[in-house]
Amino acid sequence: MANEKITVMIVPRSSGELKQFSIPVRLLWATGVLGVLFVLVNLFLLADYFDKRVDKAKFQRMVQENKFLTAQFEGLTQTISDLKGDFNLLVAKEKVIRTIFDLPEIDPEARMLGVGGPADSPFDSVSATTATALGISLDVDELLRLARFEQDRYQEVYDLLTKRRDQMDHTPSIMPTRGYISRGFGASVDPFTGLDQFHSGVDIANGIGTPVYATANGRVASAGLYNGLGNTIEIEHGFGYRTRFGHLSRFNVKAGQTVRRGDLIGYMGNSGYSTGPHLHYEVLKGGSQVNPYKYIVNM
Repeated sequence: MANEKITVMIVPRSSGELKQFSIPVRLLWATGVLGVLFVLVNLFLLADYFDKRVDKAKFQRMVQENKFLTAQFEGLTQTISDLKGDFNLLVAKEKVIRTIFDLPEIDPEARMLGVGGPADSPFDSVSATTATALGISLDVDELLRLARFEQDRYQEVYDLLTKRRDQMDHTPSIMPTRGYISRGFGASVDPFTGLDQFHSGVDIANGIGTPVYATANGRVASAGLYNGLGNTIEIEHGFGYRTRFGHLSRFNVKAGQTVRRGDLIGYMGNSGYSTGPHLHYEVLKGGSQVNPYKYIVNM
């Protein structure tokens, strides 16, 4: 087979010389193999060419995406920086509020909100873009923790101030009626006996029928006769405070009624142990009489 040949004859259409030649079979096989190899090589080169074109387009697209992400990260970094500044202002305002209203301060170490994690840094084996993204993620997590903490602190301040306001609303603080002080709080001469005697309130003199007002929010505990004070109103204010209004001519409230500071509760009179029209006004704190002067801010 190695020496076999294929004879090819060429016969012209018109009269002419018949041509004949022989081609070795081996040559035909070699030519066929080379032809196949040529086609394969060209296919491989074309594939490689298009693959490189695709990789280059993909690379260019990734470059553009990287630039876009970098710009976005820079914007987020600036936003986070601004948010941290705003957060620090909120913390500063909260501290001022606590100082003004004498509220308990927060331990600076408690505000740090420390957290733990792996010893290895997550930035050691990543690209710069990924490292930036991780850094932003950590900053956001920190801001969220601090924001939740500060939200709780503001709620705490709000609750304390609400309670403080409620307490102030229920603390006696105004003159109960118009007139002049005829007898003060403490040891003084009793007008009936002429002897020194402890006076548990203040006497405010004026004409019968002068309006008498509640000095703080509360509930009328009683409205009736009370020992030597005659017609007397007692108001329970809460927070340990109670007020007493004696020598009234008549009432404008009844037991169990809720009153607010400034409400008309009765009228000045001369009932009970009295030498003339006046109001006997007491402030009790924790069950003990205290100086009403300390609870009158509009004298």
